[in-house]
Amino acid sequence: MTDSDRILDGIRVVDLTTFVTGGFCSLMLANQGADVVKIERPGAGDDNRHSGPPFIDGESPYFWTVNYGKKSVELNLKSEAGREALYDLVSEADVFLQNYRPGTAERLDVDEETIRAHNEDIVYCAISAFGQTGPWRERPGYDLMIQGMSGIMSVTGEEDGRPVKVGLPMTDLITAMWAAFGVSNALYRRELTGEGEYIDLGMLDATLPWLTKQAGKVFAGESPSRMGTKDPVLAPYQTFETADGYINVACLNQKLWRTFCEAIDRPELADDERFETNGDRVEHMDELEAELEERLRELTTDEWMTLLVEDAGVPAGPVYEVEDALYNDQTEARGTTTTIEDPERGEIPVVEHPLNYDRADSGFESPPPQLGEHNRSVFADLGYDEDELDALEERGAFGDSA
Repeated sequence: MTDSDRILDGIRVVDLTTFVTGGFCSLMLANQGADVVKIERPGAGDDNRHSGPPFIDGESPYFWTVNYGKKSVELNLKSEAGREALYDLVSEADVFLQNYRPGTAERLDVDEETIRAHNEDIVYCAISAFGQTGPWRERPGYDLMIQGMSGIMSVTGEEDGRPVKVGLPMTDLITAMWAAFGVSNALYRRELTGEGEYIDLGMLDATLPWLTKQAGKVFAGESPSRMGTKDPVLAPYQTFETADGYINVACLNQKLWRTFCEAIDRPELADDERFETNGDRVEHMDELEAELEERLRELTTDEWMTLLVEDAGVPAGPVYEVEDALYNDQTEARGTTTTIEDPERGEIPVVEHPLNYDRADSGFESPPPQLGEHNRSVFADLGYDEDELDALEERGAFGDSA
């Protein structure tokens, strides 16, 4: 594979973000061939480097999963030399990412107006918890707060339990994907018009469109609630306990429902007036769960997979532990979980991204960078000679030169 086979070849991203909202955005762009330069605090780097445990050789593997395929440059943005170096990078860039709280970019002289003065056609994306406007604009915010304020936690967990956070940084990742989508759109528009763009992206705004079914219930005058693994409009569409674990079953139409009843050797349930239609089953969901789980507990998950999926064609699947989800026959066949060789750290595990093109390539070509690994090489690519690089370092652009 050559760089020219990748869709975003030639696009340079200057990424000032920390943690996940911007980091996963630039990760997605790097996967498509963009040259991502990650700007980090001298001596410390992105907080995500140290957000474990667990650690491997002092670094969090969580950091790896958000930073494959990038370059790392330490810049002291509080120094004149650091800002000058950043502006040189910006002058040759296509995209600028930051996820500061509103007002911080202005204090650091990396706000849109300042950056655009150095590159009129740049795509500038500002990510924050609540966006650049509104009464909450200056509030700090992280995934936990947005999960709560977006309504996600109110519909996650068991019916009689407390609100539950989704077990991954869901709103960070949602926001990151909107950011990558917005940047890609803005780059396409720039091809058509020659104009740069400014993107104001708030995490709360980014999360609300994902409510879908729950928003639909509100629009119909109802109040969504916690339902465990049950679905508000489909049944059976949930998790059931088996003899040795758990299995998810999804019957989205009457044919699948009848097939499922036959496969579990309970054909009479299909004609039970409580369960005759999907609406009936939703109305009597607790009774349905009791009937089904009593039967499903009699066999193991693997036995049910044979009976339901292989023999009957019913949509069902085991509830895997994360290790099993990462490493199985399907992910091996698809090349989903692979490794990248790092000269100093050995093999780095990689979770590849899912876009498999017929006429283009994608994928990560280098391991997550070590802090400051590309301090000199990035600026050498801009045309700095060795004397100029030495002067940049001596002036403290990369941090304390003492």
